[in-house]
Amino acid sequence: MAHRRDPAERLATPAAGDRRTLHLPGGGDTFGRLAEAVARNLGTSRFLIVQTVLVVVWITFNVVAIKALKFDPYPFILLNLAFSTQASYAAPLILLAQNRQEDRDRAQLERDRDEARRTQQDTEYLARELASIRIALADVATAEDLERTLERVLDANGSARKKAKKKKRLDDMGSAAASDAGPIETSGVGDGLEPLHEDDDRDDSSEPASPS
Repeated sequence: MAHRRDPAERLATPAAGDRRTLHLPGGGDTFGRLAEAVARNLGTSRFLIVQTVLVVVWITFNVVAIKALKFDPYPFILLNLAFSTQASYAAPLILLAQNRQEDRDRAQLERDRDEARRTQQDTEYLARELASIRIALADVATAEDLERTLERVLDANGSARKKAKKKKRLDDMGSAAASDAGPIETSGVGDGLEPLHEDDDRDDSSEPASPS
């Protein structure tokens, strides 16, 4: 009894390493390109027109010509055989071309997925970098902050200068008032100087007489 291979093992084995795989002399890729060319030509209007002309000529010749020249008389068995042969080869060739196109589409889809994955990774990386830069720049002073700080400093300096000018003006006014008042009047009593009081200006008659 022959040993049956596990399906998982068959799927894991590459096609090139399987001895039971049929290898064509021209290579699979060459035959695949040929199949695609045939399938591409079968699906054109030119092929339909040429085939229709050939069929009409074939039937007309085998109907009109003399019996000795008729190579496919009615019911045109040779023509039916040609069409059957064409259909038997056209169907596999078209399927092969479709399979190759599906393989290309699958490969393109994989590349698109890889590119989309790399794009997403790059986008996430840029988003993280922008977030780190925003966090790093959160404590950095901007031009607006510097302008506001400079305005506050200038306002504070202006207020201090105004206060200093006001204080100086008050001091000047006080010193000017003191200089305008002049020295205090005094009267000489004995050797010392005593200030004059209002009581000294009173009349002596107003004082009571002392008893004799």
